[in-house]
Amino acid sequence: MKLAFIIDPIAKLDPTHDTSVALMEAACKLGHQVWIASPESLSIINSQAWAMLEPVNVAAVTLGDHGKWQAANPWYELQAGKFEALTDMDAVWIRPDPPVTMHYIYATYMLDYVDRDRTVVINSPHGIRTANEKLYALQFAEFMPETIVSSSKQVLRDFVITKGEAILKPIDGKGGEGILFAKAGDRNLNSMIEISTKFGKDPIMAQTFIPEAALGDKRIILLDGKPIGAVNRIPASDEIRGNMAAGGSVAKSEITDREKEICAKLAPVLRRDGLLFVGIDVIGGYLTEINVTSPTGIREIDRLDGVRLGEKVMYWLENYLKQQ
Repeated sequence: MKLAFIIDPIAKLDPTHDTSVALMEAACKLGHQVWIASPESLSIINSQAWAMLEPVNVAAVTLGDHGKWQAANPWYELQAGKFEALTDMDAVWIRPDPPVTMHYIYATYMLDYVDRDRTVVINSPHGIRTANEKLYALQFAEFMPETIVSSSKQVLRDFVITKGEAILKPIDGKGGEGILFAKAGDRNLNSMIEISTKFGKDPIMAQTFIPEAALGDKRIILLDGKPIGAVNRIPASDEIRGNMAAGGSVAKSEITDREKEICAKLAPVLRRDGLLFVGIDVIGGYLTEINVTSPTGIREIDRLDGVRLGEKVMYWLENYLKQQ
C-alpha cells in the first residue's frame, strides 16, 4: 500500500507515545510505502488535492528493561519530498492534533478533493467537520451523563446548583485543557462560568459529575466501529482529569459489556460519517466524548496488553481497500 499521513511536524512527535507514529511504524514494518505531509503543504490543482509528500521510514520501538517503550535515535529517516497528487495514494490519514481551528477546517475542505473512487481518506474530512468531539456524542444521550450546552451564565449556574456538582468543558478543547470541576455553593462559580464562556460568547458543555472518574477515564479504540483495545487513564490524586496530557497514569483495562453495547450503538453512525478510526472516552460506564481527529492510546494499549494494534490496523486496511 501507498499511505500518506497528514500530521504535525514529525520532529515534535513522541515515538514512544504517539499513535500516528505507531501506525506509520507498523506500515513500514509490513513493507508498505509511507509518506508524510503537513496541512500547510496542501493545494488544490485541477480540482484534485496535492501535497508535498516526503517518504519516511520509521524504526520500531522496543520495550526496555523498565517496561517502557524505547525509540531508536534517530527514530525516523526522511527522503527528499515531491509535490504529488494525493489520489496517487491508496489511503490518506488525517492526523494533525486538535484543536480544530479554521486552519484545520480549511485542510479538511482541501482533502475533500481527494478522489474517493481511488483513495480512502481516514477519517472522512466531512466526518471530521461533522463530529465535534464533544457535541457529536449528544446523539447517544442514553449512554451519557446528563449534559447541557450553553453560553448562558444563568443556565449553566442553575445546572450546577441543581446537580450539586458538574464538570465544565470547552467544546473545542483537547487533552483535558480547560476542564473545570464546579460545585454548588462555590463562591468562584460565577467567575468560572464567565471565564469558561468568555463572558457569554462561547458555548460550553456541562455534565453531571461522575464520582467514578477517580477510578479512571477509559479510552477505547474503535476500528470500523469495532472496539480493538482499551486503556484506563487514572488521574493524579490532586486532579480530576485522567488525560495523559494532564498527567494521568495508565493501567491495563478490559472492555465491559456496557462498553460493548455503547460501541455497537455508535458503529453504524460512525460508518455512515466515514469515521473509521475513533477513540471514545468512557467514565463509570458513561460515554463522555468521541475523538475523531487524532485519537491516541495505541502505544499504551500495546505495552500493557502485549499487542501491536498498528499492525492490526494495517491488516484491516489491506482488506478494506480490496473490498472497495
